[in-house]
Amino acid sequence: MPRWGPVSRRELVRVLRALGFDGPFSGGRHQFMVRGDRVLTVPNPHAGDIGLGLLGIVLKQAGVSRKEWDAVP
Repeated sequence: MPRWGPVSRRELVRVLRALGFDGPFSGGRHQFMVRGDRVLTVPNPHAGDIGLGLLGIVLKQAGVSRKEWDAVP
């Protein structure tokens, strides 16, 4: 299970794929992932990890609960 804390972009994409998202696909300025009719913008890669604040925003937009996040191996 991924820990609830700062994560790398690679780990975020891995977990989102495990939760049923496809992608990431190229978009305008950011890549995006898709699950059903939900389209999720994925943060651009940068030097550091994705912090808790941004992680929370991304998961809320993805419709992923903390319980679902914690359940992914």
